[in-house]
Amino acid sequence: MHPQYQEAQKEILARAGESVIHPTLDRMRAAMDLLGHPQTNYRVIHVTGTNGKTSTARMIDALLRERQLRVGRYTSPHLRSMRERIVIDGEPVSEQAFADLYADVLPYVRMVDERSDVPMSFFEVLTVMAYAAFADAPVDVAVVEVGMGGAWDATNVVEADVAVVTPVAVDHTEYLPDTVEGIAAEKAGIIKPGSVAVLAQQTLPAAQALLRRASEVGAQVAREGLEFGVVHRDLAVGGQQVAVKGLRAGYDGIFLPLFGVHQASNAAVAVAAVEAFAAPTEGEEGLDPELVRAALATATSPGRLEIVRTSPTVLVDAAHNPAGMAATAEAVREAFSFDRLVGVVAVLADKDAEGILEPLEPLLDEIVVTANSSPRALPPEQLHRVAEDVFGDDRVHLAARLDDAIEAAVTLAERDTEFGGAGVLVTGSVVTAGDATHLMKKE
Repeated sequence: MHPQYQEAQKEILARAGESVIHPTLDRMRAAMDLLGHPQTNYRVIHVTGTNGKTSTARMIDALLRERQLRVGRYTSPHLRSMRERIVIDGEPVSEQAFADLYADVLPYVRMVDERSDVPMSFFEVLTVMAYAAFADAPVDVAVVEVGMGGAWDATNVVEADVAVVTPVAVDHTEYLPDTVEGIAAEKAGIIKPGSVAVLAQQTLPAAQALLRRASEVGAQVAREGLEFGVVHRDLAVGGQQVAVKGLRAGYDGIFLPLFGVHQASNAAVAVAAVEAFAAPTEGEEGLDPELVRAALATATSPGRLEIVRTSPTVLVDAAHNPAGMAATAEAVREAFSFDRLVGVVAVLADKDAEGILEPLEPLLDEIVVTANSSPRALPPEQLHRVAEDVFGDDRVHLAARLDDAIEAAVTLAERDTEFGGAGVLVTGSVVTAGDATHLMKKE
């Protein structure tokens, strides 16, 4: 690892983490003032929601680059490397570029720290770095994923042309309201006057909150299931065939190399977002169908039902809340036919462990509970007790370390199965997915 990158990463990690929130944009606005407002130098597509944000942002990025635009993408959290969060032209910034970027913004960050009661956080510093990097590149458009919420999220110092809201569910209730409607109202803060709000399928309370905000600020609205959506989908080897009704045109014959109806919906949202970005007024033509097919055929979503090993098949998934896990379970059920499937689950202590486990109960034959590398990981012994309540004593196993848990799960999955019939699903947290990916790819 490059020593300057290592030092930059160490200093950023020493700041208040992503789970420590001071809900104000004052520090970000101060930093942007000092830097000369880099976030105004390019157009923006802003993405919020509870689940599917990163997958959707990646698809939007791919579609824009297929249009020969220079694209910056800012997403979170990362699976393995902090550099994954700041992407230009489809590639994470290099270790040297990351270190140089940190050195460039650090004097301004320190000035904000000196003027504030609370120093800038881990996430705020990375957001400043991303906005500066995109201005310096320069990019034509930035695809920016919200960290948490919307209105007071550090990313929300931009005036986005298009605001995307993926499905809203209950999560992060220690910082956000504890109802879907309340969370949607918070996330609606990224919808700005004169923008286009592209809304994934929502529950009625969430839809009402989002539409209320759009009406208040005079934003146009495009809703999945009404103005756009998935028309048809079929299973295919390595993914699915999808037809999408867009805002301007229909697009069929799309091969999407990702699993699950939720990923098809994410693709429809991405297409609608790019249509709205490219042609925000009525009557404009749609996108080139060949462009849409080419971009989505290359779509990747690391850590989202990613196959990291075969014989037996080991799937890694970053689902970390009940709604996300329900989507994962449905996708596994649809796309795979295992004789035996064993889960490896590690969750963070501030998550709804029971709600995460419940969608897995009908899917898994057995489960191995463990811990991931986060200091916020729920101790395996506590997760074991919750899992016993959901699965019963005889289906639950305990391993203190993730590598031992995966090894135990492989052994359990291969017991009494024919060749190719065994599967392991490693899930419960983005950290779990990142740890597992790293372990499996070292083999």
